Amino acid sequence: MARIAGVDIPKQKRGVIALTYIYGVGKSRAQKILENAKVSEDTKVSDWSDDEIGRIREVIAAFTIEGELRSETQLNIKRLMDIGCYRGIRHRVGLPLRGQRTKNNSRTRKGKRKTVANKKKATK
Repeated sequence: MARIAGVDIPKQKRGVIALTYIYGVGKSRAQKILENAKVSEDTKVSDWSDDEIGRIREVIAAFTIEGELRSETQLNIKRLMDIGCYRGIRHRVGLPLRGQRTKNNSRTRKGKRKTVANKKKATK
Protein backbone atom coordinates (compact mmCIF):
# COMPACT_ATOMS: atom_id res chain seq x y z
CA MET A 1 0.00 0.00 0.00
CA ALA A 2 1.41 3.37 -1.04
CA ARG A 3 1.20 6.13 1.56
CA ILE A 4 0.69 9.64 0.21
CA ALA A 5 -0.18 12.68 2.38
CA GLY A 6 -0.74 10.42 5.39
CA VAL A 7 -3.34 8.29 3.59
CA ASP A 8 -3.00 4.64 2.59
CA ILE A 9 -3.75 4.43 -1.13
CA PRO A 10 -5.34 1.10 -2.23
CA LYS A 11 -2.96 -0.92 -4.43
CA GLN A 12 -5.49 -2.68 -6.64
CA LYS A 13 -7.11 0.51 -8.01
CA ARG A 14 -6.13 2.71 -10.96
CA GLY A 15 -4.09 5.80 -10.12
CA VAL A 16 -6.86 8.34 -10.76
CA ILE A 17 -9.35 6.53 -8.55
CA ALA A 18 -6.81 5.74 -5.82
CA LEU A 19 -5.80 9.39 -5.40
CA THR A 20 -9.43 10.35 -4.70
CA TYR A 21 -9.07 8.58 -1.33
CA ILE A 22 -7.17 11.70 -0.20
CA TYR A 23 -9.45 14.38 1.28
CA GLY A 24 -9.47 17.36 -1.08
CA VAL A 25 -8.54 15.38 -4.21
CA GLY A 26 -11.36 14.63 -6.63
CA LYS A 27 -11.20 12.98 -10.02
CA SER A 28 -10.24 16.07 -12.02
CA ARG A 29 -7.53 17.11 -9.55
CA ALA A 30 -6.21 13.53 -9.51
CA GLN A 31 -5.91 13.65 -13.31
CA LYS A 32 -3.98 16.95 -13.10
CA ILE A 33 -1.67 15.53 -10.41
CA LEU A 34 -0.83 12.46 -12.49
CA GLU A 35 -0.39 14.59 -15.62
CA ASN A 36 2.05 16.94 -13.85
CA ALA A 37 3.92 13.98 -12.30
CA LYS A 38 4.11 12.34 -15.76
CA VAL A 39 2.45 9.11 -14.59
CA SER A 40 -0.14 7.25 -16.68
CA GLU A 41 -3.71 7.48 -15.36
CA ASP A 42 -4.49 3.85 -16.19
CA THR A 43 -1.60 2.19 -14.33
CA LYS A 44 -2.50 0.58 -11.04
CA VAL A 45 -0.90 1.80 -7.83
CA SER A 46 0.88 -1.53 -7.37
CA ASP A 47 2.73 -0.88 -10.66
CA TRP A 48 4.04 2.57 -9.61
CA SER A 49 7.77 2.81 -9.02
CA ASP A 50 9.29 4.60 -6.03
CA ASP A 51 10.37 7.41 -8.37
CA GLU A 52 6.78 7.89 -9.62
CA ILE A 53 5.41 7.93 -6.06
CA GLY A 54 8.01 10.55 -5.14
CA ARG A 55 6.99 12.76 -8.08
CA ILE A 56 3.31 12.41 -7.14
CA ARG A 57 4.12 13.42 -3.53
CA GLU A 58 5.94 16.53 -4.79
CA VAL A 59 2.98 17.58 -6.96
CA ILE A 60 0.46 16.93 -4.16
CA ALA A 61 2.52 19.03 -1.73
CA ALA A 62 1.53 22.13 -3.74
CA PHE A 63 -2.18 21.63 -2.91
CA THR A 64 -4.04 22.20 0.36
CA ILE A 65 -5.30 18.74 1.33
CA GLU A 66 -6.18 16.45 4.26
CA GLY A 67 -5.80 17.93 7.76
CA GLU A 68 -4.88 21.42 6.60
CA LEU A 69 -7.96 21.60 4.35
CA ARG A 70 -10.24 20.20 7.07
CA SER A 71 -9.03 22.78 9.61
CA GLU A 72 -9.37 25.59 7.05
CA THR A 73 -12.97 24.54 6.36
CA GLN A 74 -13.76 24.38 10.10
CA LEU A 75 -12.23 27.85 10.61
CA ASN A 76 -14.40 29.26 7.81
CA ILE A 77 -17.53 27.79 9.43
CA LYS A 78 -16.47 29.13 12.84
CA ARG A 79 -15.94 32.59 11.33
CA LEU A 80 -19.48 32.54 9.89
CA MET A 81 -20.87 31.56 13.29
CA ASP A 82 -18.86 34.26 15.10
CA ILE A 83 -20.02 37.11 12.87
CA GLY A 84 -23.62 35.90 13.24
CA CYS A 85 -24.54 35.91 9.58
CA TYR A 86 -27.46 33.85 8.24
CA ARG A 87 -25.28 30.92 7.22
CA GLY A 88 -23.52 30.97 10.58
CA ILE A 89 -26.80 30.91 12.49
CA ARG A 90 -28.04 27.98 10.38
CA HIS A 91 -24.77 26.11 11.13
CA ARG A 92 -25.18 26.81 14.83
CA VAL A 93 -28.80 25.57 14.90
CA GLY A 94 -28.03 22.55 12.68
CA LEU A 95 -30.38 23.39 9.83
CA PRO A 96 -29.72 23.45 6.06
CA LEU A 97 -28.16 26.71 4.96
CA ARG A 98 -28.60 26.88 1.20
CA GLY A 99 -32.29 27.60 0.94
CA GLN A 100 -33.67 24.07 1.16
CA ARG A 101 -37.12 23.50 2.61
CA THR A 102 -37.27 22.05 6.09
CA LYS A 103 -40.93 21.12 6.56
CA ASN A 104 -40.68 17.63 5.05
CA ASN A 105 -37.06 16.75 4.34
CA SER A 106 -33.62 17.83 5.62
CA ARG A 107 -33.32 14.81 7.92
CA THR A 108 -29.56 14.70 7.35
CA ARG A 109 -29.08 18.09 9.01
CA LYS A 110 -31.92 17.91 11.56
CA GLY A 111 -31.22 14.37 12.76
CA LYS A 112 -33.64 11.68 13.87
CA ARG A 113 -37.28 12.71 14.27
CA LYS A 114 -38.32 13.95 17.70
CA THR A 115 -42.01 13.21 18.27
CA VAL A 116 -43.95 15.93 20.05
CA ALA A 117 -47.09 14.84 21.91
CA ASN A 118 -50.45 16.48 21.10
CA LYS A 119 -52.20 18.64 23.68
CA LYS A 120 -55.03 16.79 25.42
CA LYS A 121 -58.43 18.43 25.32
CA ALA A 122 -60.09 19.28 28.63
CA THR A 123 -63.11 17.08 29.42
CA LYS A 124 -66.43 18.75 30.28
